[in-house]
Amino acid sequence: MVSLDGPVRQVPLVLQVSEQFRALIESGAWPRGSRIPGENQLAAELGVSRGTVREALRSLSLTGLLEPRVGDGTYVRATNEISGVLVRDELSASLTDVLDARAGIEAAAARLAALRQDEESLAALAAAFEARGPAVDGGDMDEFVAVDAAFHRQVVVASGNPLLLRLFDAIAEVLTESIHQTATIPEDHRIPDAHRVVVEAIRSGDPEAASRASYALIETVKQAPRDQASST
Repeated sequence: MVSLDGPVRQVPLVLQVSEQFRALIESGAWPRGSRIPGENQLAAELGVSRGTVREALRSLSLTGLLEPRVGDGTYVRATNEISGVLVRDELSASLTDVLDARAGIEAAAARLAALRQDEESLAALAAAFEARGPAVDGGDMDEFVAVDAAFHRQVVVASGNPLLLRLFDAIAEVLTESIHQTATIPEDHRIPDAHRVVVEAIRSGDPEAASRASYALIETVKQAPRDQASST
């Protein structure tokens, strides 16, 4: 049998440049929502043609990472392709759909975390839960959303499943936005109570209770804003 080896090809310049831009986005050097430098500046800094920069930016725009705005420049839309597709195709428009997706991921993670019983992860989860109270008391909504998002991520970390964590991180921007849309300061008392039940169910080592608690938490999140709105 003849063994075939593909020809060695130099990586195209446009691809090299686009990968550099992708690294800047993923590292946070180009934060989500920020306007990136113009084509002329980027070309001068990299020592490449403006056409090469334009093609590299275009490739990232097609994946949803960047958003060109006529007359205003190019902005970072998402930090990874999955979030980029969700934003580009407006698949995240339904808050209910996002919350249901969260429930599925987090319930699976909570179940695995209860089975796994990793003490380091459980301690980190307890600390993430305790951080929610001071964040609410601080009154800064952005800070609270970041702290709450960190709690939910820690549930997935505690699962010990790297694929679940990668999936969670891939759509973290959409999930965090769902927290922004549902969070209130002060919190409805049912919300921290539901978070506590998740932690306790995972710590108890009962996988079915942990899974149910995660689903119940999302249902509480869905209900609480409506209840508050109807009471005002």
